Amino acid sequence: MLLRSSEGTLTYLGARGALPSTYVLMPKCILIVDDSPVIRRALRSLVQCQPGFEVCGEAADGVEAIEKAVELKPDLIILDFSMPRMNGLEAAAALQKIMPTVPIILFTFHKEAVSGRQVLDAGIASVVSKTDQMGSLPGEMRRLAGAA
Repeated sequence: MLLRSSEGTLTYLGARGALPSTYVLMPKCILIVDDSPVIRRALRSLVQCQPGFEVCGEAADGVEAIEKAVELKPDLIILDFSMPRMNGLEAAAALQKIMPTVPIILFTFHKEAVSGRQVLDAGIASVVSKTDQMGSLPGEMRRLAGAA
């Protein structure tokens, strides 16, 4: 089990390891990236309702997503496809080069416009449609971030 201390350091405890008093289980940090403030607010509300998750930041386009990800070091990124300056596929590819272990969920109205090859090439772990009324997003967040 990996634990993050209040100072941000990580330690590994074996399956039966005792929990040091200075360590607490920290929620998974989620970066939300969407050009719509309405969608960002809705995603923030959804994430905040999920035990074990917290929003550590938001970005309105792909360029800002890269800047925020480097600064905040999220555990998971929820990324829109259609955004100004840099779209979700371009941003995902850049993010995967910088932080290859951080899973990315492409959250889009345009699910049918994105091919499986594009998703794989960009390093995207999952594609969730916005038309699903966000119903499948919590399960994907848990699956990819490994939250209990």
